[in-house]
Amino acid sequence: MSETKAPATRMAGPLLRRAAATEGAMWRSMYLWVRRRPLPLAPDDEPFGYIGVVKPILGVFIGLSIVEIPIFDLVVSNVVPWRPARWIVLGLGVWGLLWMIGFFASMKIHPHVVGDTGIRVRLSAGIDITVPWENVEAVSKRYRSMPSGKSVQVEEEDDRRVLHILVAKQTSVDVRLRRRTAFMLPKGRTEPVDELRIYADDPNGLLHSAQVRSRTGAIAE
Repeated sequence: MSETKAPATRMAGPLLRRAAATEGAMWRSMYLWVRRRPLPLAPDDEPFGYIGVVKPILGVFIGLSIVEIPIFDLVVSNVVPWRPARWIVLGLGVWGLLWMIGFFASMKIHPHVVGDTGIRVRLSAGIDITVPWENVEAVSKRYRSMPSGKSVQVEEEDDRRVLHILVAKQTSVDVRLRRRTAFMLPKGRTEPVDELRIYADDPNGLLHSAQVRSRTGAIAE
């Protein structure tokens, strides 16, 4: 194998594994959502959703997909003489529709959680990190928008490093850390960061819950 092909092969393996894990998570989330199996929570845990800002967009895409499937089926079956093409297009359309429903479900059933141990940050089925109270210096509300559409971004601010976990390019809650911390994400461990910024539909409720549950002097501003 040439030197050029070797790095490509090494990169393909992790990409395929992540794709397979994402696909499996979508189907599992849809199954749990349809069966109304909520995220297991401790008695004092309080969930906070983040899907509100993207729900209208996902609803439009799902609605358009439902309309497009029979239209494309009609067009292909009357225009393309090769009969298997109809089933291929139909299969892809149904798969795309189910994938979007699964994506919606994965965001719905994996909320942020504020509990006695700390703040558990979720994003769909892929991101699941916990900040213990002993590492929380302050929690505050502030709406921010980022120019990039990436859901995970690290930004340098003077001598501080900030990890953004965005929904629709937005965050609404800032969590300042007592010490620099690296977090494990699907693509690997981040660089140590001083602050974590996330999006929650109800930032005021999350701040209040953090203030009530923090036992180590963390301040909700």
